[in-house]
Amino acid sequence: MNTTEKQTNYEIAGHVGRLLREAFGKGPESIFVSINRPFVVIYLRSFLSPTERILLKQDQIFSIQNTRDLVMKSLIPEIKAYLLLLAGMQIREFYYDWGLHNHSGVMVGIETDDDSLQAGLQERYTGKEELHKEIDTISFQVQKRPEELHSCMINERTLLVIRNGILISIEKELIRIGHEESLKLAKRNLEKNHLHNNSHFTDILKSQVIDVFVDWDFHLDKSVIAFILNPSR
Repeated sequence: MNTTEKQTNYEIAGHVGRLLREAFGKGPESIFVSINRPFVVIYLRSFLSPTERILLKQDQIFSIQNTRDLVMKSLIPEIKAYLLLLAGMQIREFYYDWGLHNHSGVMVGIETDDDSLQAGLQERYTGKEELHKEIDTISFQVQKRPEELHSCMINERTLLVIRNGILISIEKELIRIGHEESLKLAKRNLEKNHLHNNSHFTDILKSQVIDVFVDWDFHLDKSVIAFILNPSR
């Protein structure tokens, strides 16, 4: 990474940290920005406000997630604007998720450039085929096998998996009648249990998995999974 790229990442991290601090009263202790166009991944560590800490002790996880979802709706346009200003990235899709047990979080932006998207997804890395099989199996256990499954190693610590065509008929109907938020909370809970309690990922990727995040864009019938890795294993 050259000096200009480092400076851009530093400025993005600074702006995102300030936005979160203003919105939640406390920002993350550290923010790591990774850009591998058309993807940008923003990984947050030690991010939990004093109020959320109390709620977490009382097992009020859904309350925290609901509140954060409401706040993020207002923050996402600002984050997209900063990414355009600082990195020249026209973000079309934006995903986020929280690892409340680790006090961590991730934001993933995807640009509008379809050519670079396809190029990024063709990349090879250790364990790619095996990982796709494992994700396919988990998807089938939770809902159905994805119609398309792609992945990209952003850097040695960040892996993205993209699934298209994952919603079943009852889920589409729940979205149509206005139960999108409830569906997302339920899917997040169910699918993350499968992702977190899977011992195969570390062996497949030859790397310790520190965090796993997942989010959906129901209107695109699409999901993004982000693995945060420790390659020194």
